[in-house]
Amino acid sequence: MTQRITVLRGDGIGPDIIDSAIQILDKVGCDFEYDYADAGLTALEQHGELLPKQTLDLIEKNGVTLKGPLTTPVGEGFTSINVSLRKQFKLYANLRPVKSFKGTKARYEDIDIVTIRENTEGMYSGLGQKVSEDGSEAEAMSKITREGAERIVTFAYELAKREGRKKVTAVHKANILKSTSGLFLKVAREVGERYPEIESTEMIVDNTCMQLVMNPHQFDVIVTTNLFGDIISDLCAGLVGGLGMAPGANIGENCAIFEAVHGSAPDIAGKNLANPTSVILASVQMLEYLNMSDKAEKILTALRDVIESGDRTTRDLGGEHGTTDFTQAVLERL
Repeated sequence: MTQRITVLRGDGIGPDIIDSAIQILDKVGCDFEYDYADAGLTALEQHGELLPKQTLDLIEKNGVTLKGPLTTPVGEGFTSINVSLRKQFKLYANLRPVKSFKGTKARYEDIDIVTIRENTEGMYSGLGQKVSEDGSEAEAMSKITREGAERIVTFAYELAKREGRKKVTAVHKANILKSTSGLFLKVAREVGERYPEIESTEMIVDNTCMQLVMNPHQFDVIVTTNLFGDIISDLCAGLVGGLGMAPGANIGENCAIFEAVHGSAPDIAGKNLANPTSVILASVQMLEYLNMSDKAEKILTALRDVIESGDRTTRDLGGEHGTTDFTQAVLERL
């Protein structure tokens, strides 16, 4: 049975980089059927909504979505379109791998770190936000559940086990946030005991950030709460050349969304300048999720060769070419 994929081309540079990924998926022989849907500014202009019902229905129906960057307008009622999608489809696990590619401007070599972030709870979820009438005070609520913590930490250990990784580091701030971060750490310790073959470590979030800059090779799998994971995953992207080199997956029980994690870059939209690597790597994640690892590896090998050789690379990678030339270089290798 042919796999149907929901495709959100996104805003700004989204259509250009998504089209690049689709060409590569087709070239490697995935034989997908694509259902295109609108979200973000494009949907607002076409349908009067940031997330139209028909888009949500298609995401639910197909279960697998490839997504370009979306723009959330200021004052439109959404904390974030991405947050709304994660809540809507209970996408509890955010999976952000970073790997070094020779040929980038990265400061480090041989980086291979996966950040696994709880996606639905904690401070980042936007729970209980309010501002006093006179504007002098603002507050928000952070809520962590044992169920949510156990689910995400188990996800991290199962991924480590499946991929043959050796260590899981639980990142927290339990020394100060003794209730919420304290519960997360307590549960992480309990789950870690179930996996004696994997080294379990724990680290306070501020020290983690410092250690990632000073000695990133000590990390393998990082698991943490929502807000800390949002920050750490971008820091990790900086180790390998920036957000243009980092994909993201949002995983739930019955649904998964794979995305470029960078913004929509409206200043270069339509100019054939964007590096499509992030969404190509998200496509690789999608293929692995669909148990199509052989095709995922072919794309990864071709992409790595283009970047390492400098053949038709984009400006951020030190080249002078655009999205279409970069894509063509990958296609030729496939």
